[in-house]
Amino acid sequence: MNDPRNLIDAYKGMEIKDIVDDLDGNGVELEIAVENLNRDYNMGTIVRSANAFGVRNIHVIGRRQWNKRGAMMTDKYLHIHYHSTIDAFIEATRGKTLIAIDNTPGAVLLADTTLPPTSLLIFGAEGPGISAELREKCQKTVAIEQFGSTRCVNVGVAAGIAMYEWLRQNVLS
Repeated sequence: MNDPRNLIDAYKGMEIKDIVDDLDGNGVELEIAVENLNRDYNMGTIVRSANAFGVRNIHVIGRRQWNKRGAMMTDKYLHIHYHSTIDAFIEATRGKTLIAIDNTPGAVLLADTTLPPTSLLIFGAEGPGISAELREKCQKTVAIEQFGSTRCVNVGVAAGIAMYEWLRQNVLS
């Protein structure tokens, strides 16, 4: 079969709807949110990683526009929810444990925290990070340990690390 889409072999030749239905039946409970303050190009990377890790729901807070090129069409296989305000996002995600992933003062280290099954991991735009308003609504803020001279890792990389740690704690163990 000559299906050029970036899919595992089991999905080659299948319609998008059928793939989404299968993924919905086998996905993980983890959800992801990105506070899209400045049309961050890293969102494509976050969406692609979320797809790879079985995440079914992505929340975009703020601007609806984002650079989908980095997602490599994986956004077609996820449910992307747009929220124009932080309050709309909070209302729509009641019952989830909101966890900011940000290297701010007072953050607990990723190695020292438990990411519950109901986690909704929140990431900010590259540079400004998560707004203080949104961070205050989170149950906790988690920082990824670093040992070099840079202030932070790229937000797309941070998202991949945090998603994998959630999987390690909740699915792989």
